[in-house]
Amino acid sequence: MENFTALGLAPFFVTRLGERNIHKPTDIQLRVIPELLEGRSAAFCSATGTGKTFAYLLPLFQRLFSGGSPAAGAGPALLILAPTYELCSQIRTEAEFLLRDFTPDPPAVSLLTGAGSLKRQIEALKKDRPAVVVGNPGRILLLAGMGKLRFGALRSLVFDEGDRLVAEDLRGETLELLGLITGARKGPGLVCAACSATLSAKNREPLLPFMGKDISVIETPEQEILRERIQHWAIWSEGRRKIETLRSLLAAVKPKKALVFSGRSWDAAKITSRLTHLPAAALYGGMEKNRRRDAIGGFRSGKITVLVSSDLAARGLDIPEISHVIALDVPQDAGAYTHRAGRTGRAGKRGIMVSIGDEAEMRRLALLEKRLGLTVYPKELYQGRITTPGEE
Repeated sequence: MENFTALGLAPFFVTRLGERNIHKPTDIQLRVIPELLEGRSAAFCSATGTGKTFAYLLPLFQRLFSGGSPAAGAGPALLILAPTYELCSQIRTEAEFLLRDFTPDPPAVSLLTGAGSLKRQIEALKKDRPAVVVGNPGRILLLAGMGKLRFGALRSLVFDEGDRLVAEDLRGETLELLGLITGARKGPGLVCAACSATLSAKNREPLLPFMGKDISVIETPEQEILRERIQHWAIWSEGRRKIETLRSLLAAVKPKKALVFSGRSWDAAKITSRLTHLPAAALYGGMEKNRRRDAIGGFRSGKITVLVSSDLAARGLDIPEISHVIALDVPQDAGAYTHRAGRTGRAGKRGIMVSIGDEAEMRRLALLEKRLGLTVYPKELYQGRITTPGEE
């Protein structure tokens, strides 16, 4: 099956995708859409930029709303949970795009995150009576506890970046919310989707009790993308000189767009203040929403060449044409490395993943190289250009 019609999608959605010049399903869409259309829950793993959001939105919307919008006031029919404001906002944008003009009275979509005004969210819930809610577990749990959000009409549930939703910092809120949903619902089980770039069996386990017995587990070959589309570089640097190394690297490669991960020991705003030779912006937790929106919008449009971010703030960022990903540390686990590298080499393009680290971090990178089956090329900065050690 090489087109969306053959997958069983309604002509409306096929036409809507055509407006984005999307005519051929990605591999993950080929495998996930039929499962969800048939009413089977799916847990799936695929690299960033492979179309995971449409893989679950399209079939769930078709199942839920093909007969028209659900009764107003009954609570949402679809709840989508995601860990960050940026990802929630992007999902909401895609959902509204797909549902625009779907019926004479299209289903409303609400964004409920801790970054927004609680008062305005309560007013919007009362006024819009959304059929689709996108938000983070903490804010959803708060609104439900206040009696402003009900789940009796809920028919589908999505865990986007499911591994983050059950990580230590969010696990308690996520599981408490799921327990509340289970207690509020009666009737048939939910059709659920859980996805991430690194959704391992261990990550899936806490979610399985809420996804029912009929679950399809779908994985795509992450390493193939990492190996074939992304070139991996390692640049040694003492910790205290990493910012200077970053400056020299950016001057040498002249990236179209570079996403810099600030790492555990660096402050994104301070790093950005040192990058005066390029249009750069920072992205970090606690930013004002307007500043965060401007930073992401400028990076997306190309007005900003370098975006410096923490790992958490970058979760779910969907930015095309990133030529370089640069990390100022080497993570402990393969999943974190995969998440970072997956920001480049997308949609058939090629990219470069650069790790800047000291001796201990280079040893850690060597272990990740072996575990992921990659080839990491050592590089040096010499007289304003990138060289391979031993080159004359």
